[in-house]
Amino acid sequence: MLKGIAASAGVAIAKVFKLETPVLTVPTNRIEDVDAEIARFNAALEKTMADIEDIKDRAEKAGKLKPEELEIFDAHLMMAQDPELKDSIEMQIQDGDNAVHATDEVAKQWIAMFESMVDNEYMQARAADVKDVTFRLRANLLGIEIPDLGKMNEDSIVVAEDLTPSDTAQLNSFAKGFVTELGGRTSHSAIMARSLEIPAVVGTEGILKAAKAGDILIMDALKGEVFLNPSEEEIAVYRKKAADYIQYRNDLKVLKDAESITTDGHKVDIVGNIGTPKDADGVLANGGEGVGLYRTEFLYMNSQALPTEEEQFEAYKEVLEKMAPHPVVVRTLDIGGDKALPYLPLDPEMNPFLGYRAIRLCLDRKDIFRTQLRALLRASAYGKLRIMFPMIATLNEFRAGKQVYEEEKAKLLAEGVAVSDDIEVGMMVEIPASAVLADQFGKEADFFSIGTNDLIQYSMASDRGNQKVAYLYQPLNPSLLRLIKMAIDGAHKNGKWCGMCGEMAGDPISAPVLLGLGLDEFSMSATSILPARKMINSLSYAEMKEVAAKALEMATMEEVKAMVEKYLND
Repeated sequence: MLKGIAASAGVAIAKVFKLETPVLTVPTNRIEDVDAEIARFNAALEKTMADIEDIKDRAEKAGKLKPEELEIFDAHLMMAQDPELKDSIEMQIQDGDNAVHATDEVAKQWIAMFESMVDNEYMQARAADVKDVTFRLRANLLGIEIPDLGKMNEDSIVVAEDLTPSDTAQLNSFAKGFVTELGGRTSHSAIMARSLEIPAVVGTEGILKAAKAGDILIMDALKGEVFLNPSEEEIAVYRKKAADYIQYRNDLKVLKDAESITTDGHKVDIVGNIGTPKDADGVLANGGEGVGLYRTEFLYMNSQALPTEEEQFEAYKEVLEKMAPHPVVVRTLDIGGDKALPYLPLDPEMNPFLGYRAIRLCLDRKDIFRTQLRALLRASAYGKLRIMFPMIATLNEFRAGKQVYEEEKAKLLAEGVAVSDDIEVGMMVEIPASAVLADQFGKEADFFSIGTNDLIQYSMASDRGNQKVAYLYQPLNPSLLRLIKMAIDGAHKNGKWCGMCGEMAGDPISAPVLLGLGLDEFSMSATSILPARKMINSLSYAEMKEVAAKALEMATMEEVKAMVEKYLND
């Protein structure tokens, strides 16, 4: 048995189809005929773009991917056409480098740049795009054919070092799942596997060495476990587990339009986190009761310059119209420090997580902040808008942000622009200081949303991008639970509501405790909404309050986790 990361839920049993990615040997020879080499490079680039178009066309005709998922190939085409990438490679060729080596060197630089953005899943995913496009480009330069997964002709589980988006899009109906040596839950292959509704286990160290083509393989993508050449008894056990999981998924579908309400009548809201307007479709398809976090920084990251007021207005309007009458919580620009924009140069910092970012940058660069607030205020006429300021540490920061908001609202009304009179303005609680002082913040903020990823990081003095201290990422540590309780109580004391938009909100072990602590809104990835609703609907609020009270008095995360698991299993 090998252990990996459960990236797309399900259970599958089939033969191994081993995807042997060709090894591309990069020549280091210097060239003399620069013009001929540039011509060779451009021909390979044209073929690369034609290949991507062909893969997209085949995926589109297969009808398995949604339009927004097919857009990944548009992103690959844009990258292949990126003048900065092309110019960088051609400059190295001009210096006498051969085209394959030049492409390899530039690709490494770009990949390192994107992978260094450890706090930004979206930008890290761009590294996978660069790898995919430049690998295909180098293969074309070397005249090497890339394997085609569309040629599978019997039920199989694909085993590979990693799957590119191009690979995943070529999976046909014989693909019952895939297991990879590399990857994580947020990689493109994992996201597309969830869309195709096939199981995936990624980051499975040792699978390439252990598995041979034709081996029988069981993959349990609920636990992230893989079994090679199992016994008949094991196969029988996992066939039943696969059938049970299919029944579970069917049971979830009936909850799409149901309320999220406990057995004793306590209602909460289960909503979705999104990064683009198209993500709202997934929230609605999974029965989300609104958007609890719209990460607006992706608008800025996908642009070559600061997005205009009109561009932002159209994006916000699209989300608000799609989700109406449900509420949409929009987080104002959370950029800076570790999240860099090429067109907005910032000074390097020793501790970027603790530095010039989010509301701190916006209050310093009010020109950027005002543009975003005007776009949001204009869009408010098209739905139920809630605006949230990130990284608030002091009451004066919140007041300063609210003042800019009020100024822009007054200007728009004076101009005769329609603005909703029902906008809530709240804040993220992700700094321990704001959790401790929540009773005072609650007098002026309309709501709180707890960002647990950063709250844990700051509470434990632990960089969540550093694997050596990853053990300190402890969402159920009683110290963190007490901070969460302070935030919830501070909101409720002032008649306000409190949500959570960090990873913890969608965690099945944390949810019962959060419910008992009095959390009003749980915001999570779209695919987590129905499982969370099923759990909430099976719990007693009165009992969860007792569980949460006990958790607050415990000493370690392990004690809390053991108690919750015992309760859920009894």
